[in-house]
Amino acid sequence: MSESPSNGVDDVMAAIAAAVGRGRAGDRAGARQALAGLWDGSDDPLHRCSIAHYAADLQETVADELMWDERALAEAARLSDERARSYDAAWQVRALLPSLHLNLADAHRRSGHAKAARTHLAAAVADLDAVPDDEYGKLIRVGADRVRRALDAGSVEPLAL
Repeated sequence: MSESPSNGVDDVMAAIAAAVGRGRAGDRAGARQALAGLWDGSDDPLHRCSIAHYAADLQETVADELMWDERALAEAARLSDERARSYDAAWQVRALLPSLHLNLADAHRRSGHAKAARTHLAAAVADLDAVPDDEYGKLIRVGADRVRRALDAGSVEPLAL
């Protein structure tokens, strides 16, 4: 599948969205399988970062979630702003990093790795100025505060949505 489709539609990103929808509808195993297949079929860092980011949320164990979160961050390091903007003109890699680091901070926290959690939380907070001041930005900022409070309390329990 093309990295820059001529019809303006990115079939892989559409397939990722469909798999995520499948997971949200309750078929988490099917969604994981679909995302794993997409992962195996792409070398595009935008696709792989997106796949890993969403796959992490569908995992049954924190260890598997952490593995996918680490993959998402690694793929973001390969991603250029140009490639990100070819999908969405408003995207820049730096604005994606707080979410990726926040997910890693929370997974490390739940794994009992407070030092790693604090390192990723600090990285997330350091780039918050790149996150838009909208509902997404509010979600990330509130999430960072919730992870910080859970870390300060020594909690390894999942955060309530």
